[in-house]
Amino acid sequence: MSFANIEFLLLLILLIPMFLVIRKRNSALEAVFKPEILRKIRVKNGAFSSRTRNLLLISAFVLAVVALARPQMEGKEIKVKSSFINVVVGFDISRSMFCDDIYPNRFEFAKREFNSFLKYLKNAKVAIIGFSSRSFLIAPLTQDFNSLKFLTKNLGLEYLNLRGTSVMSALEAANNLFENQDKKVLVLFTDGGDKSDYDEEIAYAKKHGISVFIYAIGTKKGGVIKSKNGVLKDKKGDIVVVKRNDAIKSLALETGGAYMIYSLKDDDIKTMSDIIKSKFKAKMQQESTIKNKEELFYYPLILSILLLFAGFFSLPKRSIG
Repeated sequence: MSFANIEFLLLLILLIPMFLVIRKRNSALEAVFKPEILRKIRVKNGAFSSRTRNLLLISAFVLAVVALARPQMEGKEIKVKSSFINVVVGFDISRSMFCDDIYPNRFEFAKREFNSFLKYLKNAKVAIIGFSSRSFLIAPLTQDFNSLKFLTKNLGLEYLNLRGTSVMSALEAANNLFENQDKKVLVLFTDGGDKSDYDEEIAYAKKHGISVFIYAIGTKKGGVIKSKNGVLKDKKGDIVVVKRNDAIKSLALETGGAYMIYSLKDDDIKTMSDIIKSKFKAKMQQESTIKNKEELFYYPLILSILLLFAGFFSLPKRSIG
């Protein structure tokens, strides 16, 4: 037998002052009345003796404390199978994600959509990576979505000066996180990078069983990248205009994933999560073992209430007049 809230047993220390008070009270009565007179009074009142009544109340207190400590009986081990999806989410952290064609910029918009994405993912483990010219692990696979939201909220590009978008590095990082799993889901929040073809990335994804889902952020018209000195310019002094690159669409479609262009609707990211769950929910299972515990607190609780009633209803009755 074990206790779920064993700290409540510390309340039994209160028994010491309770015994001292009772002993002091009995000593005071014995100093006033002789023992034979005290016995006659108790019999006349038809109540329990003070010693019996005190014993009932103290026993009720002890049993109440034991009930608060929640005694439990160890049961048999139960094996539980639960369906889940492992998803790696990659954030494009290249300089182009500072582009302001989407308010306030592409990267902040991606973080907002990611938080919405988590709302629709149930029974899933999610990892986060950041990628530009190389990849960074932000969070390993976890079901603690509150921690993931906190990390992404405080994730900024202010201290990064990374150029280029290596989608291959994101694929390699995701493959390492998935280890030996057969089916792997990679979701990329990106503006498409700067390549015109993704044949190499498609071949790698197919070889390692990675299905790529892409949430493309940016406009075809493009926008500028703001900096402390104004806007980003090239070596000739011309303003750099960054456009969304839809060439990355082939990576999603060729690997069994999906390609979605950003929108201001609330349900667009939900559609992507629904597609992922419909394709992979029944294909991954995890078996965990839990111990069944039987709660026993109600036994001492019932006894405590009965003894409490017995103690209070056995008080001597006072006659008037």
